[in-house]
Amino acid sequence: MSDRQPASRVTTTGSALDRATDLEPTTRVPSNAAGIDLALERNHAFAAAGGHERAVVFPNMRLFVITCLDPRVDPAHFLGLGLSDAMVVRNVGGRVTQEVINDVAFIGQLAENMLPDGPLFEVAVIHHTQCGTGALADDTFRRKYAERIDADESALREHAVLDPAATVARDVELLRSARAISPRVTVSGHVYDVATGLVQTILPARRS
Repeated sequence: MSDRQPASRVTTTGSALDRATDLEPTTRVPSNAAGIDLALERNHAFAAAGGHERAVVFPNMRLFVITCLDPRVDPAHFLGLGLSDAMVVRNVGGRVTQEVINDVAFIGQLAENMLPDGPLFEVAVIHHTQCGTGALADDTFRRKYAERIDADESALREHAVLDPAATVARDVELLRSARAISPRVTVSGHVYDVATGLVQTILPARRS
């Protein structure tokens, strides 16, 4: 993660739906091969090389990352994380939902049993530019999606990440104000720019 910088607005150009639906793959898997087959080949090489050895349950960096499931936004790459360095939760947009709050609270309670005093870990919420959730700002797309999953359309509009600096600040506040999360957990907010590969700190870490 970068050193703290002024919390400038990080935005993107073009319509939200255009950005969100630009899904043409740059690397094609042969039509007669499933993507999981290639992944399993890599798994066999990983196991044969002993890549799983010395892995630990509690993260070495005492870091819990919340970010988007977009394949461009893999924290193992843009944060240089190795196995057991951090806990990672990824969902659509990297948004803080009630389920995410529950996950952080769960890990916090486990950590309290291991560490009787002092800080437990830092939660880093990372939103990104060109996020596909921008499609939820499109009325037609949002209405069809709400019907598909039987959800409240107005709530889905709030899920769109159009200004990642603003949305990450809101999500950090949700975590900091959540009563279920230990006050020994710190929370920070960041924006990853997929065009430059750089992470900008919007809100530095502090306790809930």
